[in-house]
Amino acid sequence: MYGLKAIIIGAGIGGLTAGIALRQAGYEVEIYDRVRDLRPTGAGISLWSNGVKVLNRLGLGDKMAAIGGQMNRMEYRHLSGSLLNEIPLQPLIDEVGQRPYPVARRDLQNLLLSSFESLGGTITLGTKCIDCVESDRDVSAKFEDGSSATGDVLIAADGVRSLLRKYVLNKTIEPTYRGYVNWNGLVPISGDLAPADMWSIYVGEHKRASLMPVAGDRFYFFFDVPLPTGTTNDRTNYRHELKEHFHNWAKPVQLLIDRLDPENVARVEIHDVGPIEKMVKGRVALLGDAAHATCPDLGQGGCQALEDGFVIANYLLSTNVSVTDALMRYEKERKVRTTEIVNKARNRAEAIHGKDPEVTQKWYDQLSQESPSDVTSAIAKIISGGPLH
Repeated sequence: MYGLKAIIIGAGIGGLTAGIALRQAGYEVEIYDRVRDLRPTGAGISLWSNGVKVLNRLGLGDKMAAIGGQMNRMEYRHLSGSLLNEIPLQPLIDEVGQRPYPVARRDLQNLLLSSFESLGGTITLGTKCIDCVESDRDVSAKFEDGSSATGDVLIAADGVRSLLRKYVLNKTIEPTYRGYVNWNGLVPISGDLAPADMWSIYVGEHKRASLMPVAGDRFYFFFDVPLPTGTTNDRTNYRHELKEHFHNWAKPVQLLIDRLDPENVARVEIHDVGPIEKMVKGRVALLGDAAHATCPDLGQGGCQALEDGFVIANYLLSTNVSVTDALMRYEKERKVRTTEIVNKARNRAEAIHGKDPEVTQKWYDQLSQESPSDVTSAIAKIISGGPLH
């Protein structure tokens, strides 16, 4: 199917990855996004080894390593600061063959965007796709301003609140609130917060406070708090709000709250989507959060979008029966993988955030007793389920 033209809706991680892979295969690719300025939601993301391997395959491994944080260990601490467990990550790296990289979202998006544009791909911002129309020969994206774009395949990578998901499913599936709010941002690395190569996670009271190293001598941090949906989101109150939720937590957590810049903090109500019955209809395929928005508790949301982009390009490249045949093969492979990830991430989110307090207490007890090798083996199992073993 050489000479294929792909229309991609959404210039996030998944859409750009698919665009890069398809451009490398020689396809014409046009990406459209409703936003006028590409500002990624959230400050950082943990890219585990399965996601990094996709970037390696696309020839971006060295550039990824340059923007990724050097994370050699992880530790769990009780809210008081007492150590529950320290886990070296070298055994994980040895098992799966690739270092994981925490990364600032903007750095990752800029890397993907510059790579896509350097390959001759075109990107149009400020263009909202509201529908699509198929024929036997092609598919057209319809935009709010009355314009359209036509190609051989349409990839809907338009996020958790995808407008094209309804076209594929013939019904509306709304994201489901999973019971907790996440604040996240970036602060300078400092030894009184955590060691520079450590992922530190403080837990207690069904909450979390976390620090991960990213490039530029920065920590990506997040706070999780179980709250009802619809609580007031007032940027000027973030520091006071966090001080209330974490008032009795260890000194590094207090220092982190003191040092964050509320103007550069995201406050997100965590939702997920799926598992859904199908990802493909004719020449249209859902990709990334449009198909399987995932609670961030496994660190696999971005990785699954990267895997999607690689796999869909691979089937369009390697299958010459038809576009629809290639997309059905993409769906068959990805539906199994992403269903497992969505369910595991949801179960972990519930276990961490006190949906059943007894389950959460068991998790706290387990943290102090679990062997580091059991932790890294569980992570390796998730990583190894990806398309690039």
